[in-house]
Amino acid sequence: MATYVNNLRLKEIATGDESGTWGTSTNTNLELVTDGFSYGTKQFASDSNETFTMPDGTADATRGFYLKFTSAGSLTATRTATLGPNTVSKVWVIENATTGSQSISIKQGSGAEITITNGSKAMVVTDGAGAGAAVFNANPTESGAGTVTSVQVAGGSTGLTYSGGPITGSGTITTAGTLAVANGGTGATTLTANNVLLGNGTSAPLAVAPSTSGNLLTSNGSTWQSTAPSGQPDPTLTGVGVTATEGQFLVATAGSITINLPASPSAGDFVIVKDGTGAAATTSFTVATTDGANIASSATNLTFDKNFAEITMTYINGSIGWSV
Repeated sequence: MATYVNNLRLKEIATGDESGTWGTSTNTNLELVTDGFSYGTKQFASDSNETFTMPDGTADATRGFYLKFTSAGSLTATRTATLGPNTVSKVWVIENATTGSQSISIKQGSGAEITITNGSKAMVVTDGAGAGAAVFNANPTESGAGTVTSVQVAGGSTGLTYSGGPITGSGTITTAGTLAVANGGTGATTLTANNVLLGNGTSAPLAVAPSTSGNLLTSNGSTWQSTAPSGQPDPTLTGVGVTATEGQFLVATAGSITINLPASPSAGDFVIVKDGTGAAATTSFTVATTDGANIASSATNLTFDKNFAEITMTYINGSIGWSV
């Protein structure tokens, strides 16, 4: 008489049994063995604990190596899935894919259980000890924390070193020297603030300083440089008093206002001022300095009183001040 006492509940044929059908039973056994390495799904039919038993000699998802648990409805609390028979010793990877965001507990007998949170997976092993059978967590664990004191990269001075204990989230890694361009570095230990770096082949990058306020990064066909913008700047309309910036084109849209020139100008700085009202002759406005600089060699402010006039004011020196 056949028995099913093994861990996959395969048919064990007694001596002399199944003459003529022994091959069929053996093929079924082989298929069930492969099921032990397969993927299967079992479902909680209701919001309650359930037992899922591996049947004798017939296919069933419970036999699968990867066993996914779902639920017909939402679980309202942690529910227990009992794996039977309690004499089966086996390894499973179990996924909790139930709805309701609840954990499930995996048990076999009265022994230990494993809880799997919703959406998580765990590798478990059953000991098959009968009524007192237990389920254990078989997830691989790390061997232990290690330390790194030095990482050496080919190239000598490009090596990375660390001292002061194990590298942690608060540790610092520094290079043993400058990182060469060939290794993705700059070949420099410091970089000047606000400079623009230019590629220079295998040599250290070149740097372009911002230079004069208002300058632009322009190409001369072979490299980049900081140069003053060419042509007239775009106009800025104002109907209230303002302080101009170097290189600005201000159009007054109202009379009786004051436009202040930039403080502490440098030789060559300029500002363009225009009457946009067409009424400056009757409603004038003033162009003044904020730091006592002269305008056309005079300490007197400039009064704009000609309709639609446009003046470029260029700073020359401390004596002339702003030339008109």
